Amino acid sequence: MAFTVSHIFLLVIFLFPFQYCSSYLTSLKKGSSLSVEKYEEDVIVSSNGIFSAGFYQIGENAFSFAIWFTELQNHSHNPANIVWMANREQPVNGKHSKLFILNTGNMLLLDAGQHNTWSSNTASNAHLELYLKEDGNLVLRELQGTTILWQSFDFPTNTLLPNQPLTRHTNLVSSRSQSNHSSGFYKLFFDDNNVLRLDYDGPDVSSTYWPPSWLSAWQAGRSNYNSTRIALLDSLGKFISSDNYIFSTYDYGIHMQRRLTMDFDGNIRVYSRKNVSDNWHVSWQVISDTCIIHGICGANSTCSYDPKKGKKCSCLPGYKMKNHSDWSYGCEPMFDFTCNRSESTFLKLKGFELFGYDSNFVQNSTYKSCENLCLQHCNCTAFQYTYPEGSNIFQCYTKLQLLNGRYSPSFQGITYIRIPKGNNFHKEESVSVNNDVCLVQLHRDYATKPTSSMVKFFLWLSITVGGLEVVCFFVVFVFLNKTNKKSNANPQNTYHALLGFRRYSYSELKVATKNFSNEIGRGGGGVVYSGTLPDQRHAAIKRLNEAKQGEGEFLAEVSIIGRLNHMNLIEMWGYCVEGKHRLLVYEYMKNGSLAENLSSKTNILDWSKRYDIALGTSRVLAYLHEECLEWILHCDIKPQNILLDSNFQPKLADFGLSKLKNRNNMNNNSEFSMIRGTRGYMAPEWIFNLPITSKVDVYSYGVVLLEMITGKSSTMMNIEGDNAEVAYNGRLITWVREKKRSTCWVEEIIDPSMVNNCDLNKMEVLARVALDCVEEDRDIRPTMSQVVEMLQCHDKDVE
Repeated sequence: MAFTVSHIFLLVIFLFPFQYCSSYLTSLKKGSSLSVEKYEEDVIVSSNGIFSAGFYQIGENAFSFAIWFTELQNHSHNPANIVWMANREQPVNGKHSKLFILNTGNMLLLDAGQHNTWSSNTASNAHLELYLKEDGNLVLRELQGTTILWQSFDFPTNTLLPNQPLTRHTNLVSSRSQSNHSSGFYKLFFDDNNVLRLDYDGPDVSSTYWPPSWLSAWQAGRSNYNSTRIALLDSLGKFISSDNYIFSTYDYGIHMQRRLTMDFDGNIRVYSRKNVSDNWHVSWQVISDTCIIHGICGANSTCSYDPKKGKKCSCLPGYKMKNHSDWSYGCEPMFDFTCNRSESTFLKLKGFELFGYDSNFVQNSTYKSCENLCLQHCNCTAFQYTYPEGSNIFQCYTKLQLLNGRYSPSFQGITYIRIPKGNNFHKEESVSVNNDVCLVQLHRDYATKPTSSMVKFFLWLSITVGGLEVVCFFVVFVFLNKTNKKSNANPQNTYHALLGFRRYSYSELKVATKNFSNEIGRGGGGVVYSGTLPDQRHAAIKRLNEAKQGEGEFLAEVSIIGRLNHMNLIEMWGYCVEGKHRLLVYEYMKNGSLAENLSSKTNILDWSKRYDIALGTSRVLAYLHEECLEWILHCDIKPQNILLDSNFQPKLADFGLSKLKNRNNMNNNSEFSMIRGTRGYMAPEWIFNLPITSKVDVYSYGVVLLEMITGKSSTMMNIEGDNAEVAYNGRLITWVREKKRSTCWVEEIIDPSMVNNCDLNKMEVLARVALDCVEEDRDIRPTMSQVVEMLQCHDKDVE
């Protein structure tokens, strides 16, 4: 009996890959497509069953087109098996997204809203086939002949497979984290001297950490006299590079499944396993002590390494962890830094080393002179006083930034960090946090954007159905509104189903907000409170004013937002209409409003985040102006109404002042009974009683852009040469236009917090777009779709 069972088991294992492949695709032909909604079925599998290609779920409603090692169990997914991704920076939605092989010969990945997310940029009139080779190379080829139009081996992401070359034209870029597969901070590449290197390119600084920057190529055992620039890992586990860097894995000589990966922690590792039933094991890594990897624990931290337990990150004394989901953000001070030398003191840390970013280096220095040297400079945060082996003198290094910190008992020196007097920080009080940070799963909002070029028939059908839904909506809305006036009883379930979100009772929201005690925002329409819903979701609950105006704003927001769906629009989860009470329940935005972040002293918003916020806001305004069935004006675009999610992506909020208009009667001002908006962001049309069009939102958007670029408020701005702040009367716009006359005008207007770390080309694009948007003549201003095009085109050119 044992003999029979064991042989049946072996037979199943042996035949499994062929059974697996028979259920899926062997290739994809020209004119065909893969659907994300059939991601478990629409899978291309290599003939040996080892590799699969298709849509891979990497988060909640977030998918990438990828290649991965096939698992033994059907539909089993392990992110560690992913070897290539097409759209790692922009995952697609879990509905209506597809990969097409067009009749033109181009391979195209379209998001749910028909956004072109990724393309192979190929063209051919011949019959084509997309198939997955046994080595994991995804190939688009012509069926007749041997012409290969595109192959994944030419565009690696963070992994090299055996016999896949790394060349002068390719590099490996790590993932952002274990749960975020977008591009991270570490890169393996050939530099201009033909040497294979590892670079850390963080949010604020960049540096080379392998080979060590203080070694020349020949000292590191490399040769830079060969300009071939190619490296390769073979199937037996040997790696050979043209710069003379060679290694063999610990299990060299055995035919195994292998992959060389640029891991998210900045280390290069080779993983091996015998078959799909085994777990991966590390068969080689370039750096044994991971604490020497730059940026591994972020700023103001230290890294300690134990051969058995691995690395451990800790904050320096007086600092606390900045983001518990990601150590790369480092630590932030728990004190206010002072430039006054009489108020500063130093904390002694023995065995701690901070590599790089020295502001001064002095040989043969005394401790007192080294201390005074640091105190003389406001930006000096620490100094290292060392007595290197083989040297007969003490050396002094003053530090501008506390980066690349690590605990090293062999370090020949002492580090002194600068803190204010009166703070009882001690070495033992350093915040020691385990390396197991909280993983944040990627979430992708579902957004629909129709296109007439490919689904014209369905577009017109959806418009017709949408029109009927709008009519039905208002019929039910009027009926229920009359019912509510007669009775305080709950409305029928029809209203709930029609709007697609939940109705809450006033008592539920009163409990959720702890009797409306935690206020997080206030405006003309009402007050916003933080609360926890019965299902434990963190929500923002807006309590509208109890006057007639409050009820009108409530009806406007429910009727408008309930029918809109865009990734850059705030999501409404529910509402309350009970007697005189009118409340709205929104998703909670962890990072608050754009206004709060711009005025914050922490300078979290760097230039890249501001550019992304500008682009995301322009997209949602283009959606409101041009892609909805109604013509929707927001009428109150300002930083307070642009909220930021956990990834600093913008969410447009507060439709209390918005207005639906008939597209055939856009120039009729009779629908606007009063001036709408906020002083400082209002277009001239409101003041001079000119026809109101979508260009009023364009104007307000331009003012917001100027605030993001300059860091100055349009409603209260201090101009150079003035003794006091002056109320807004066009001064911000005028000031920028005057600066534009100089050659280096961009450097003169940008927020001082971005001066030393900023892409001036992108900032200039934002500034020029902003000035176009705030033209007094509305006909000169661009539309929001034109703004989107200008920002996207420059973004692609720079990349």
